[in-house]
Amino acid sequence: MKHTTLALAAIAALSTSVSAQEMEEIKIEFPKPMFIGTPVPAKLPNLEQPDPSKIIKSFQAPKGTVNLALEKEVTSSDPAPIIGELTLVTDGDADGSDGCFVELAPGPQWVQIDLGASTTINKIATWHYHKQAQAYVDVIIQVSDDKEFKTGVTTLFNSDHDDTLKMGAGADPAYIETNHGRVIDGKNTKAQYVRLYSNGNTSNEMNHYCEVAVYGVPGK
Repeated sequence: MKHTTLALAAIAALSTSVSAQEMEEIKIEFPKPMFIGTPVPAKLPNLEQPDPSKIIKSFQAPKGTVNLALEKEVTSSDPAPIIGELTLVTDGDADGSDGCFVELAPGPQWVQIDLGASTTINKIATWHYHKQAQAYVDVIIQVSDDKEFKTGVTTLFNSDHDDTLKMGAGADPAYIETNHGRVIDGKNTKAQYVRLYSNGNTSNEMNHYCEVAVYGVPGK
């Protein structure tokens, strides 16, 4: 019995040690600040107050974590964007200058990324148009193994406080876009597809994306 207890303790210690060694710091590469002109007052009941101390600049993740979304296929509810191409969403460039973002039609729209395989998602970083101080409305981020998002859907972020999009009222805050984007906890959810919704912004009815990064260890 004593030997069994010692063996189990040794295995537990080894497991803890390996687990600690397998974690690494992932630093997010931010584009340069792009604010120009006079900020448009954002009037949303669930708008958070900007707090620089809450900006996530890095996070701990399993060793081998990469941006799974890089150069992956992007589809959208608006297959013919007004400005730019859908490939800009996953090209690895979060810059907010002209030629670096895609503009979708007014009203509720979404973009969807196919990660290529079902993978455990650690974090999702997203940048809407951040050249102007504005907030995007009814932002929802969901993941699923179902391409049509009819089954097995997990909601990771939801700022649709009044259920405008009819996917349930969300408790997450709306926020002013900056070059720091927004980093969302993936909660180690396993999924192949990532879908991001928005419903215009506080400056106009258009929907924009500069970049979406999805962090995780590539599936085998």
